[in-house]
Amino acid sequence: MRAAPSLRGCVCLLLATILDLARGYLTVNIEPLPPVVAGDAVTLKCNFKTDGRMREIVWYRVTDGGTIKQKIFTFDAMFSTNFSHMENYRKREDLVYQSTVRLPEVRISDNGPYECHVGIYDRATREKVVLASGNIFLNVMAPPTSIEVVAANTPAPFSRYQAQNFTLVCIVSGGKPAPMVYFKRDGEPIDAVPLSEPPAASSGPLQDSRPFRGLLHRDLDDTKMQRSLSLLDAENRGGRPYTERPSRGLTPDPSILLQPTTENIPETVVSREFPRWVHSSEPVYFLRHSHTPGSDGTVEVRALLTWTLNPQIDNEALFSCEVKHPALSMPMQAEVTLVAPKGPKIVMTPSRARVGDTVRILVHGFQNEVFPEPMFTWTRVGSRLLDGSAEFDGKELVLERVPAELNGSMYRCMAQNPLGSTDTHTRLIVFENPNIPRGTEDSNGSTSGPAGVRLTVVLALTVVLELT
Repeated sequence: MRAAPSLRGCVCLLLATILDLARGYLTVNIEPLPPVVAGDAVTLKCNFKTDGRMREIVWYRVTDGGTIKQKIFTFDAMFSTNFSHMENYRKREDLVYQSTVRLPEVRISDNGPYECHVGIYDRATREKVVLASGNIFLNVMAPPTSIEVVAANTPAPFSRYQAQNFTLVCIVSGGKPAPMVYFKRDGEPIDAVPLSEPPAASSGPLQDSRPFRGLLHRDLDDTKMQRSLSLLDAENRGGRPYTERPSRGLTPDPSILLQPTTENIPETVVSREFPRWVHSSEPVYFLRHSHTPGSDGTVEVRALLTWTLNPQIDNEALFSCEVKHPALSMPMQAEVTLVAPKGPKIVMTPSRARVGDTVRILVHGFQNEVFPEPMFTWTRVGSRLLDGSAEFDGKELVLERVPAELNGSMYRCMAQNPLGSTDTHTRLIVFENPNIPRGTEDSNGSTSGPAGVRLTVVLALTVVLELT
């Protein structure tokens, strides 16, 4: 009687073994893959091991967080004789098989999980199917498609009296995952202080608590330093150096207005003068990153490099933005050179203007490549513009229906960016228009009556009598 429990255990074990033999043996796994690059050909491999008879193999692409399974490959053994060597399924034999799916040109949209489902017939009855599956996540990378460096808040004026922060923005688009972006100056990596929030537009010069570091590779021009000191002396005497165009919106206190300095400095030199906030130390840079995910799974990265601009040493400095990404064999790069405008080239059309014509005065270019984008301000020397305004902002000045009174008038164009300013002049010559009778046009370009002609004759006679 005591042997009965042991006997029952042996019977149960024997039945389990028989059921296992009847059910069959099946294991499935998919070979892991490292991240792949968009555009490459990829092969997904599903390995399975079984001693049963094959029923089917189905590959799925899983989307929407696992809620949707899209069938991409199916093998049905009922309609194939590829596995006829397994007909003798009564003999237990482990066989290893492999099912592959090839994606000839992977796209970013192919990123995601994939599943391989394998089914075999139950060894006891062909009405039942034993299923097993394996899964893998296909990680598709994409290198950045574009990179550019722009200046924030441009066009912007040049200020020789107040320090201003300057920001370069490096925009990198089309990468997956987000690339690593960093800046260099003159080929040397910039050691920047990370920022989590952008500096306020009205904030003063950015400062850092790190130890002082001298700027060894760019010595200051002694001539510029002496001129800067002369401007500083003028400030200490209570006056302000003369300039043809003071800062906009700056209303001086009448109680402190004194006579300007008598030092005669041409405008091209004055535009290069820098006050006491210019120092000889190396700038302190601050770096901030922002990431914007795209609808296709890529990320747009913006790296913002901000520092207190020093036109005396930043002019003609080469800044480069470099990008490292696992899908790139070498860094991606874009570079700009900070340059103040120099020698604007003016084009006037028509070249031979007549009374009543529409004249366009356009800044056609400069003697050098200018970055960042300059702003342009037009004025008429000694008078107002044709429309009555004191100045006009824009690259092109348009004079509608020019009257004869504008003949010989001088126009001044100031071009400036945060690194400096320069100006040029052009004279308008207006010729007579044969289609308009002489003396029948007033200052507004409209014709006048005969009385206007008689008045002109009387004035001419008066001049002659005075001369005699």
